[in-house]
Amino acid sequence: MLVLGGTAEARALADVLTARGHPVTTSLAGRTRDPRLPAGEIRSGGFGGAAGLATALEHTDLLVDATHPFAARMTDHAAQAAAATGTPWVVLRRPGWTEQPGDRWHRVPTTGAASGELGHAQSVFLAIGRQGVHHFVHLDHVRLVRAIEPPDVLPPHAHLILRRGPFALEDERALLAEHRIDTIVAKDSGGATEAKLIAAREAGLVVVLVDRPAPPGGAVVVEDVDSAVEWVESTPIH
Repeated sequence: MLVLGGTAEARALADVLTARGHPVTTSLAGRTRDPRLPAGEIRSGGFGGAAGLATALEHTDLLVDATHPFAARMTDHAAQAAAATGTPWVVLRRPGWTEQPGDRWHRVPTTGAASGELGHAQSVFLAIGRQGVHHFVHLDHVRLVRAIEPPDVLPPHAHLILRRGPFALEDERALLAEHRIDTIVAKDSGGATEAKLIAAREAGLVVVLVDRPAPPGGAVVVEDVDSAVEWVESTPIH
């Protein structure tokens, strides 16, 4: 089977399936240097769109899309390629975050829309990764950008932190205090990077949260590795 990876869930799934005797190839986009590798076979780099992925599926029994919740283009290509080849496929997406008492969230549909919600802010922390930072380059009050890899551009007064999460809560508290952050921009990725939201709640900060794109219509979606394993082992292979 082919797992479209790059997430902690994809690594865990490949590890479990390999341990259970299933042959697994995990595909990584190749954008991140020194990625954490799962068990099984690894391929790196793009497929060349939906048509290229369909060619790769000609010798594949099952497809698991375990990419990042915001990797909408890859998920769309997976849907097209699976439909073209008749390959059974499933989307593994961890749940998004749920607003808690004390949160001051403002949800927006896209990263671009988030840049228009910062008129009230004086010191902004962009916690969106490297992609999408270009939407904020005109803003003088972006003080902090955190990503695994450097973005192509930076806002004029932003300090760049290159670091891979998840991050400890005490470190997030200290970071927000050091840079006197009053607003965080984040993607509703879910998972283990929630500490920044907890620290923001404690400090009464505003969070502009970008909603994740919906999966393609008709896609089978599971929310955890155990459910994905169950799907793999119960899906007939033609």
